[in-house]
Amino acid sequence: MPLQNKYKLSNNDLDSLWRRGCQFLGTKYAILGGAMSWLSEKNLVSAISEAGGFGVIACGSMSPDQLALEIRGTSRKTKNPFGVNLILLHPELDALVDTCIKEEVKFVVLAGGMASRQVIDKLNESQVKVIAFAPTLAVAKKMHRHGVGALIIEGMEAGGHIGPVSTNVLAQEILPYIRDIPVFVGGGIGRGEMIASFLAMGASGCQLGTRFVCAKESIAHKNFKTAFIKASARDAQVTTQIDPNFPVIPVRAISNEGTNNFIEAQRAAITRFRDGKIDQKTAQLEIEHFWAGALKRAVIDGDVVNGSLMAGQSVGMVKAEQSVEEIVQELVEQANMALK
Repeated sequence: MPLQNKYKLSNNDLDSLWRRGCQFLGTKYAILGGAMSWLSEKNLVSAISEAGGFGVIACGSMSPDQLALEIRGTSRKTKNPFGVNLILLHPELDALVDTCIKEEVKFVVLAGGMASRQVIDKLNESQVKVIAFAPTLAVAKKMHRHGVGALIIEGMEAGGHIGPVSTNVLAQEILPYIRDIPVFVGGGIGRGEMIASFLAMGASGCQLGTRFVCAKESIAHKNFKTAFIKASARDAQVTTQIDPNFPVIPVRAISNEGTNNFIEAQRAAITRFRDGKIDQKTAQLEIEHFWAGALKRAVIDGDVVNGSLMAGQSVGMVKAEQSVEEIVQELVEQANMALK
């Protein structure tokens, strides 16, 4: 996405372009770490915040007690701002919100659905800044009306569970019309030049996940990191849905046997439903739960054959294991060079 001529900026203009995002987050750089299950824990999150970015804990399926321990562990490793990503479909969402408030978390990122006005109000009343994902302009406007402090728009180039629209299209659809609150862009971003481009379009900052997987501070198994370093953008494929009556949220991951296992998991659950052994809701849950176990097998146990290698298309830009500080500085230097 080339910069237009009116955005011929001096070397120092990166500071002005993402100043709004930095002021909102309280950070040196408006670079957010994407919340990645099993990976976005206290070590990686604190390292991103210490490097001047904004780390985000991936709550995922944690219990309130587990989340409290993770928040405390992160707070011990950094005094810089960080956030907590909560999945709106979590059965203990209210308790998790209470945990964030009790542990004095300053930022909560709401993902995986449409945040209710009640949840947003509760967080705002407790002086917690709310960031919400917006997959469409209509949702973005609604979230703004409901009082969120900022938005994230994430395109289908991202890793893990994704939507149907590319980052570039979402940026064009949403950025020109949401000006009153900061909007952060994510999905397929691996270099500073692209960060600069989205900032020039009106974004307040950018979110990156895949780029941080192979950080030295990441707890990912060495096999998992090796798979990322060897992969190209074309290796990060989207999963296939085999039955329209059992819709699945698409997942982008590096193709392996785990991809084929997901197809078999769908077939097995659907067969059990048709045989009258389980109801449709249970079958649907079995299909969705496949990824939680498969991701842990790959990230933590190192089973990169049968586990899930969730990765964004920017995985082709991950060339080596680097410290978070090196990654962040590289991104900032590339963005500065693009804006010269």
